[in-house]
Amino acid sequence: MSPEIEQLITLQHADSEIRRLNAEIAELPKRVAVIEQKLAGTKAALEKAKNAVKGDEAARRKHETAITDLRTKISKYRDQSLDVKTNDQYKALMHEIQFAEQEISTNEDKILELMVNAEVREKEVKAAEVELKAETAEIEKEKAHEREETAKDEKELSEWRAKREAARSAVDPDLIRHYERVLKFRGSGLAEVRDQKCMGCSVMLRPQTFNDVKTGKLIFCDSCQRILYYDPSKDTPSEQPMDKPNRKRPRPKLDASHAWYYRAEYNNDGEVFLSFSNSDAMAVRRVYDAATGRRLGDLLAREGAYRQAFPEEITDAIRLNGNWTDDEQDAWEDELPSSVLDALQRDLDLARAERAAHHEPSPTSVAS
Repeated sequence: MSPEIEQLITLQHADSEIRRLNAEIAELPKRVAVIEQKLAGTKAALEKAKNAVKGDEAARRKHETAITDLRTKISKYRDQSLDVKTNDQYKALMHEIQFAEQEISTNEDKILELMVNAEVREKEVKAAEVELKAETAEIEKEKAHEREETAKDEKELSEWRAKREAARSAVDPDLIRHYERVLKFRGSGLAEVRDQKCMGCSVMLRPQTFNDVKTGKLIFCDSCQRILYYDPSKDTPSEQPMDKPNRKRPRPKLDASHAWYYRAEYNNDGEVFLSFSNSDAMAVRRVYDAATGRRLGDLLAREGAYRQAFPEEITDAIRLNGNWTDDEQDAWEDELPSSVLDALQRDLDLARAERAAHHEPSPTSVAS
């Protein structure tokens, strides 16, 4: 492999990490907003409790004002009763005084009721304040953690930018321009060649082109224009005669919590690798294109172990060796690492060789 290709591989890795870190940093305001939204319910409950207290206080003042006005009226009526000339006038004033006294009693009862409610209201306010304080402290911790993670990302981003510039300066400017032009439209500027195939676009190379890449010549893919390179340590080993296998294939454990299968035809997607994992009484299935390693569709979860949850998907499939954890698979995101894809394809070749040796039917081979 030429030094320029090695620098381009470093450059592409740096570009990938820079994109990932920039995306994570850009998500910080959204993550903080989601965290702060958790307080909205508690804040609303506290505000409601405070408004109820204010409403009760306003109602109490209203009743107290009414009592004061009624007592003033009673005093006025009593003064007027001293000057009346007839019994009818006197009775009328006494009736007004009696009515006012009843109104005073009614308002006093309402004030007493509000005083009893005030104790409940105050307890509600204090409880909401305590809950808000606790939630605020917890959310501040979450926000601090997010900011710490972002600070780490920014530091790592700075390091990757330095590595990118170092790799970029070591490559011919014309080659850099080609790499960046293809990167803009394809998402990557160079691609590995394996089994005579461009792993970027899955198009087969002509034998002469493949040989040129293997010898270290600078070659562009005719199909996707990516810069091609060859890594002999990752190429599929040549097949051994079926009747004299060079090694014995290990048997996948039947009770393993993680399992991999190959299917020659899956829905309308052609050849795929299926990944299953059992966890907490649930089974999760992932689907990857067998040629490119790209993930197809979303994760699917069902209740039970995978053999009971997905019986229709492992029927007529070839069981493969593989024990990568869910965390590892999550880290791969949307594409199998080339080392994993190679391991699965090599194990598939060995499984086919075993079937052929025992004269067992085997699904169609992976497109090479």
